[in-house]
Amino acid sequence: MRAIWKGAVSFGLVNVPVRLFAATENHDVQFRQVHEKDGGRIKYQRVCSIDGEEVAYRDIAKGYEAADGQMVVLSDEELKSLPSRSSKEISIEKFVPSEQIDPLLFDKSYYLEPDKTGLKPYVLLRDALAKADRMALVTVAVRTRMTLAVLRVRDNVIVLQTLLWADEVRAPEFESLGDETHASAKELAMASSLVDSLSGDYEPDEFEDDYAEAVTQLVATKIEGGDITETPEAKEEDTEVVDLLAALQRSVDKAKAAKGGGAAAADSGADDDSGPATKAAAKKAPAKKTTAKTAKTTEKKAPAARSATKKASSTRKSATRKSA
Repeated sequence: MRAIWKGAVSFGLVNVPVRLFAATENHDVQFRQVHEKDGGRIKYQRVCSIDGEEVAYRDIAKGYEAADGQMVVLSDEELKSLPSRSSKEISIEKFVPSEQIDPLLFDKSYYLEPDKTGLKPYVLLRDALAKADRMALVTVAVRTRMTLAVLRVRDNVIVLQTLLWADEVRAPEFESLGDETHASAKELAMASSLVDSLSGDYEPDEFEDDYAEAVTQLVATKIEGGDITETPEAKEEDTEVVDLLAALQRSVDKAKAAKGGGAAAADSGADDDSGPATKAAAKKAPAKKTTAKTAKTTEKKAPAARSATKKASSTRKSATRKSA
C-alpha cells in the first residue's frame, strides 16, 4: 500500500503523526467497450453540444447548472477564492457513542499508520478508543475540502472513515410503508423462528463473488481454446511520432555500433546526418508510446539507402586499415 496523505491527529495537547492508506479496493469486473468486428478500443471525444466542434482540454472550464437549467461558468481564479482546507491535521472534535453513528453515513475507509516518532501517542489513542467504546468525531481535509469523519479501532489499527453530510442521505418516503402497516403476531412469531434457524456468525471468507469468478473462468477457457480476437494496431495519425521513432531507431543502431570499438563509433557518427533538432526529438520520443512493430515498418521503407550506407562505411574502414 502507498500512503495517500500525511499529517497528524490532534488529541488534546498531543499530536500523533500518521500516514493515511486506503483500506479498501474495488475488485469489480471491468469490461472495455470495443468494436465487435476487430476488438479495437472505443474512444470518446469531447464535443460541444452547441456547435458540434471537438473541444481541446485546455478550453474546458467548470460550469454549475442552476435549478432552472442556466449554466454558470466558473473561472480558475473564482474557484481558488472558495473556502478550502489544506491543513494536515485530523482534529478530534468529540467522542461519541458508537451506536449514534448510522452505518449509512459511512463513506470511505482508511488505515492510519503511526510514524516512528508517534508510536506511543498512537497506541495511547487507540487503547483509549477501544476502552471507551466510542468513536472520535473528527474533521479532516484529505483533498483540500474539509469533511467529517470518525476514528475507530479495527484489528489494533485506528481506522478513519469519512462521513456523508446529513443532507446527502435521502429520506425514505414511501407511501406504502405507513405507521399503521405491521405484521401480525402469528406472522412475526414464524419469522422470528426462521431468523433463529438461520442465525450464525459472520465469516467474510465464507462468501465470494461468483460472478467475477465465472467471468475469469470464461475468459481463461476462451483463451485456451484460441477463441480470441487478434486486434490490429491502431492507425497512427500523427506522422511526427513515426519520424521521431525512426530517429530513435537510428540512435539505437548507432549506440550498438559504438560497442564494436572506437573506429566503428566514429564511422557511425560520420554516417549519421541527423541534425541536433532530430537528436533532441529522438530523446523525447519515449514520451509517446508506439509499438516496436511500427518502428520496424518505418525502417523497412528504405532498404536501399541502408544498404548503401553500410557499403560506404565498409569502404572507409578498408581505406583506414590500408593507410594505417
